[in-house]
Amino acid sequence: GLEVEILACEAWSELGHIPKEDVKLIRQNASFDINRINEIELETRHDVVAFTRAVSETLGEERKWVHYGLTSTDVVDTALSYLLKQANEILLSDVERFVEVLKEKAQEHKYTVMMGRTHGVHAEPTTFGLKMGLWYEEMKRNLERLKRAAAEVEFGKMSGAVGTFANIDPFVEKYVCEKLGISPAPISTQTLQRDRHAHYMSVLALIATSIEKFAVEVRGLQKSETREVEEYFAKGQKGSSAMPHKRNQIGSENVTGLARLIRGYMVTAYDNVPLWHERDISHSSAERVILPDATIALNYMLNRFANIVKN
Repeated sequence: GLEVEILACEAWSELGHIPKEDVKLIRQNASFDINRINEIELETRHDVVAFTRAVSETLGEERKWVHYGLTSTDVVDTALSYLLKQANEILLSDVERFVEVLKEKAQEHKYTVMMGRTHGVHAEPTTFGLKMGLWYEEMKRNLERLKRAAAEVEFGKMSGAVGTFANIDPFVEKYVCEKLGISPAPISTQTLQRDRHAHYMSVLALIATSIEKFAVEVRGLQKSETREVEEYFAKGQKGSSAMPHKRNQIGSENVTGLARLIRGYMVTAYDNVPLWHERDISHSSAERVILPDATIALNYMLNRFANIVKN
């Protein structure tokens, strides 16, 4: 949020509205203290007002330019997209690593014969490598989906209270978004439109569901009656407090549960699309939970299950 505010001041300076000396001071000295923001918010009951006041308290006379021409969502939605961009870089790297792990396993087990099953019943022989190859191709599709969804959600908006640029020059939006490495929204209301976030969340949920699909296969093949694959079980690891023989597939079960969680978040993201008129904030409280939670959970799932497959 602070970087968005400072970049907006820089843009206004480029247009000749804010003295460059003041912008230099803002860039050098602007900061905030979380505890002070919380104190101010107890009075204002408005998080962005509390934030901008706390920032202003760290500055001199140049404080008058903080939040110049902006409405709260100009800062919040643009900053959110910048955060998602950073999260996407991590997630894309995670998916790429998982794809490579699957490729290696497919090649390693190209001739590892196993029984194929349809309806859970023995069918014809297949290979474990073919199974890994199937997962490899699915995750390649997921990688392309994530690239497209990431590009679609990495948009900023600084078009004012109802999207009309009434108190702000479109150059400010263009400048800020370019500096952050995101795209300016072609048109917006007070908010970025939440179909972007809904689609993004649907792709996260689909990737999580693919991982669950793979995990269910591991769980099925590790049953005592089958025992064709097994998750790594470390020396000293225990599967039960009562049954010493237990070697359970807990990693695959963990990611199965998290996939259910992320699919639930997808539903919430879709519910966030139909806001009232030029905006309401019914989406805001939900997004503060679902977006960080879903991206963190998927990061964990991709790394946890990639390590299960690798080891």
